[in-house]
Amino acid sequence: MNIQELKIHHERNKFLIRKRLDEFRKIIKSKDKKEYFRELCFCLLTAGTSAELGIKTINHLGGVIFYGNEEDILERLKEVYRFYNVRSRFIFLARDKFKLIDFTKSGNELRDEIVKNILGIGYKEASHFLRNIGYKGYAILDKHIINCLFELGVIEESNPPKNKNEYLEIEEKMRQFAKKIGIDFDELDLVLWSWKTGKVLK
Repeated sequence: MNIQELKIHHERNKFLIRKRLDEFRKIIKSKDKKEYFRELCFCLLTAGTSAELGIKTINHLGGVIFYGNEEDILERLKEVYRFYNVRSRFIFLARDKFKLIDFTKSGNELRDEIVKNILGIGYKEASHFLRNIGYKGYAILDKHIINCLFELGVIEESNPPKNKNEYLEIEEKMRQFAKKIGIDFDELDLVLWSWKTGKVLK
C-alpha cells in the first residue's frame, strides 16, 4: 500500500464509509442507553475474534444481554461462540458497571472511564465502542490498522500498543497522518480496515 493507492481506495469507498459513520451517529443522537449497551456487548464479543462473529453473536443473544443471568447468557453464547465462559461473565458484569459511566464526559476522560469500569474492555475496544455509538476522534488500533500504518511508514513497527501511552502515541500519529493526506480521521479508520478486509462493517 502507498498513499496514492490509499486515496484511490478512499475515493471509491467514501460514500459507503460516510453512510456507515452516519449510521453510528444516529445512535448517539437517539440517546438510547439500551442500544449503547448492545454496542458495548458487541465490542466485548469482537475482541480477539472478528466483526463478523461479533455481529452474528450479538444478534443471536437478542434480549438476554438485558435480562438474563450469567448462566442464561452463557447457554445462549455456547450455541455460536467459542469463548462463552469468559465473555458471558464480561457481559453479565458489564450490565451494572455500565450504569456508572458518565456520558457527559468526552475525549480521553470518557474512554478512560470505560476502560476502568468494564472488565474485558481495553483502549481498542473502548475506542471501537465509542465510534460505534457515534463519537468522533478515536482510532481502533486492531491488527489490520496497525499493519496498514506500518506499511505506510506512519509507525516504525507492526506490534500492537502494549499500554495506554503507546496507544495514544500511535493514535496521534494516525491523526497527524490523516491531516497530512487530507482524509478525515474517522473515515481513515474505515478506509484502512476495508483495505485489509474488503468490507466496511462496524
